[in-house]
Amino acid sequence: MKTLNIKIFSITAFALLALTVGCKKFLDIDPLFTQDAENYFQNPGDYDLALIGAYDLLQGSFLNVWIGEIASDNSIAGGESVNDTKGLHEIDDMIHGGVNIELRQVFRWNYAGITRANYILQNKDNIDFDGKEVILAETRFLRAYYYFQLVKFFGDVPLIIDERLGVDEVQDLERTPKSEVYAQIEADLEYASGILDWTNPVKGRATKGAALSFLGKVYLYQDKFTEAASTLDQVIAEGGYSLIPDFNQLFTVGNENHSETVFDVEYSGLEGGSYDCLICLEGNAAPGFHGIRQYNGPVYGDGNSYNLPTQELYDAFSSNDLRRDASILDIDAFIAAQPNSGEITYAIGGGGHTGYYNNKYIKKQGEIGLPDNDLTSPVNYRAIRYADVLLMAAEAHNRGAGNDAKALEYVNLVRSRVNMPALASGGAQLTQEIWNERRFELSGEGHRFFDLVRTGQAADAIDGFTSNKNELFPLPQVEIDLAGGNWNQNPGY
Repeated sequence: MKTLNIKIFSITAFALLALTVGCKKFLDIDPLFTQDAENYFQNPGDYDLALIGAYDLLQGSFLNVWIGEIASDNSIAGGESVNDTKGLHEIDDMIHGGVNIELRQVFRWNYAGITRANYILQNKDNIDFDGKEVILAETRFLRAYYYFQLVKFFGDVPLIIDERLGVDEVQDLERTPKSEVYAQIEADLEYASGILDWTNPVKGRATKGAALSFLGKVYLYQDKFTEAASTLDQVIAEGGYSLIPDFNQLFTVGNENHSETVFDVEYSGLEGGSYDCLICLEGNAAPGFHGIRQYNGPVYGDGNSYNLPTQELYDAFSSNDLRRDASILDIDAFIAAQPNSGEITYAIGGGGHTGYYNNKYIKKQGEIGLPDNDLTSPVNYRAIRYADVLLMAAEAHNRGAGNDAKALEYVNLVRSRVNMPALASGGAQLTQEIWNERRFELSGEGHRFFDLVRTGQAADAIDGFTSNKNELFPLPQVEIDLAGGNWNQNPGY
C-alpha cells in the first residue's frame, strides 16, 4: 500500500485493483489466483465484491477530520512532537508544500477509490442481472464522493471516467478544470439519486438521501444556492430524517445509524492493523490518535493527543450551549469533577497542548477495538448528518433567494435541539449566524477549514493563511513527477 500513487490506473491484477489494499478479509478468493482484471465480472457476485472494494477506500476519511480541523482555527496538530506526523504540523502552521505525506495520502487514496469505481463502470455491460442498476448507482455515488474530496483539497485535478489508464496514458494526463470535475460529480450524484431508495438494508451503503445531500453540498460549494436549496429541501421533506433528542448520543457506538444518519463510513473494531498502512485498517484511526496521552482514569482510553481543540474554539461557545462540552473535553475540569481526581493522570505531548480534546471522536472505554487499539476504533465517521443538511439548506435559502423565513426555520431546528434561543435576524447578519452555527454544531468533524475557504472567511480566521494560495493545498510533488512533470503546481507553492 505504501507505494500506491497515480500509477494505480495501470494496475491490472484484480486482487490489487478492485478488492484489496492489504485488507485480509478480501484476500480469501476461492479459487485462489484464478481471477484477474480481464476475466472478472462474469456473475452478480463479482460486481458486489468489486463495490465492497470501492467502499473500502472510505477508510481514509479520518484524514478529512484531521486536516479539516487542524488547517482551521478549530484545533492544533498536537502529538508526541512537532516531528511526529510532521505533515500535520506543517498544515497547522500553514507552511505545507508539495512534499507532505498526509496530502499525498489524500490524493492517492481518493484516486484509488475512483479507480475501483471506474473499473466497475468500465465493465458495466458485461452481463445483466437484477439489482445491477443499484450497484452502478452506488458506484457513481462513491466516485462523486472521492472526486469531491480531491477538488475541495486541490482544485483542478485529472478527470478519468469509466476507464483504467496505462502508465503512458497517465503521463499524458492534464489537470481538468474544477468546473468540469464538479459537473461530473453532479452528474454522478443526479444519476445515483434517481436510482437509489431512501433506505438501504445494508448499513453504510449509499441511499437517495445520501446522494441528494451530497449533491446539495456540491451545489453550495459552487454558490449555486437555488439548486442547493431545492435539492436539500427534498431531503428534508421526503427523507424521513430527524434530529435525535440528545446531542451527547450522536457519536456513540451504541447509538449508530440513528434517525440523523444520512451517510456514515462504517468501521469495525474486530480487525487489527498497523501504523505502516493506515488505509488497511478496518477501524477508525481518529479516536485513538485523538485520545489522551498516557491517560489513566475513568471513561476515556489513552491515546496520542492529536487534533487538539483550541482555547478560541472553546471560548466561542456560549457557556450554556451543551454542544461545547459534548464536542470538546476540558481534561482538567473533567478530572477535577471526579471523586478520585488525585489518582487520575495523563501526559502532555511535545507537539502542543491546549487542555482540550475532540470529544466526538475520542477513544472511550467500552468502544475500544483489537490491538493496536489506537488504530481500531469501531466509531463510525459521520460523513453527513441531518443537522448538516438543515444548516446547508438554511444557508442556501438565506444566500440565494433571500428566503430568511425558511432559513430561520431550519437553523432554529438545530438550535432548539440543544435548548439554544431561536434566531430572528435576516440578511447578512443571518448569514454570519448560520456560519457560526455550523461551527458550533459541526466542530471536530472536519468541515471547518473548507467552510472558511468557501465563504471567504479563511484569511481573517486562520493564522498564517495567505490569500490566493492557501485556499487550495499543493499537489503532491511526486504525483507531478509521475505524470511526467506536465502539471503546474497550485499557485504560491
